[in-house]
Amino acid sequence: MLNKAQLRQKLGKKRQTLALERWQVDSHLITQQLLTCPLYQKAKTILAYFSVRQEPDLSSLFQDPKQWGFPRCVKKELIWHFWQANEPLNRNKYGILEPCDDSPLIKPEAVDLILVPAIACDRRGYRLGYGGGFYDRLLSSLPWKTIPSLGIIFDFAYFAQLPTDPWDFPLKGVCTEKEWQLFF
Repeated sequence: MLNKAQLRQKLGKKRQTLALERWQVDSHLITQQLLTCPLYQKAKTILAYFSVRQEPDLSSLFQDPKQWGFPRCVKKELIWHFWQANEPLNRNKYGILEPCDDSPLIKPEAVDLILVPAIACDRRGYRLGYGGGFYDRLLSSLPWKTIPSLGIIFDFAYFAQLPTDPWDFPLKGVCTEKEWQLFF
């Protein structure tokens, strides 16, 4: 089995080499899968992400009549802000779009669902991220750990089992272009 660093490199490269049309079609299929998922349907306030490095693009969902939150990376933490379509965004040091720092903050108790970007996920709920630990720290801390979280990936990055470390925190489910699966 490949280690985490090798998997990041291999799967990141595969995702980056997806043809634009395939990436768009599969991203659209993921959004269609999400629309059928009960966690998404019931959620009023959803935390999401702006796609980078050919992560699945969820932007077509951001017009839905839900409250949307997006992270700002502040030191080693993710700080969540409300955001509405067409509000200004800034690009952070990682090249990721994020809300302006004066956008209203979101308290965990207001959140119904977290859509988590990942390089890969497994059928136990573990995800492979970029290695910074931002989401593991968030999802393993109270009160965030009680909020349902779905890993968003392309199906080629969905495995039976990924290598894990003691600090890895499992998600409550995964959504690909082919299916969504809940683990609780």
